[in-house]
Amino acid sequence: MNQVYYSLIGRDYEWELMPLNHDQQIGAVVWSPLGWGRLTGKFDRTHPIPAHSRLHDTAQFAPPVNEEHLYQVIDVLRDIADETGFSIPQIALHWLLQRPTVSSVLIGARNQAQLQENLMSKDILLSDQQIEKLNQVSAVYPPYPYYPYWNGQFTERFNGLVTSQFTQ
Repeated sequence: MNQVYYSLIGRDYEWELMPLNHDQQIGAVVWSPLGWGRLTGKFDRTHPIPAHSRLHDTAQFAPPVNEEHLYQVIDVLRDIADETGFSIPQIALHWLLQRPTVSSVLIGARNQAQLQENLMSKDILLSDQQIEKLNQVSAVYPPYPYYPYWNGQFTERFNGLVTSQFTQ
């Protein structure tokens, strides 16, 4: 078991650790599953993160998040929330709980109501299409040296010695 930073706005875990965990049958405990509070539903294009927010100081703890990418993810989360009646945090947490190798998530709550809402994420159901929308909007193009391997570019050339992207 290991602890990893992983969320809809921070998918770096998928580059190497997720395939390794899968291969070695190791689970992951996810910390900051709501991206340092960015996926709580409090922020969107019309209500951006305030200039004085502590969220601007978290870059030293986690990979930076491109603002446009953040708002694209939030837009899809809000659309799915409107379709289903579930909250944005519930949807973001549910997405994580169904990801390969994720054993559990460490959730934070300021009060009992937030805790109960977050715990309900394990019981909600999303359609395959909704999960795919989340997968697509949150995907980022892998940086070098990952991209040729993730898209299978070198797999045939090296007769399968190199594996491509881990798939479910």
